[in-house]
Amino acid sequence: MNLHRALRLLAGTVILISIALTLTVNKHFVWLTAFVGLNLLQSSFTNWCPAMTVFRRLGLKE
Repeated sequence: MNLHRALRLLAGTVILISIALTLTVNKHFVWLTAFVGLNLLQSSFTNWCPAMTVFRRLGLKE
């Protein structure tokens, strides 16, 4: 698995978990979804996000 696939997998998983938590636990979990969306938007302009740094340290290649 490469870095970009891992990043998309992580973002999609966190968004789905956040939606499930919003519907079942507390409506404020929607902020986690918003955070992931904003982070993806920011990374599209800067080509950097914190998860990419972690994945690189774990040895994933671009």
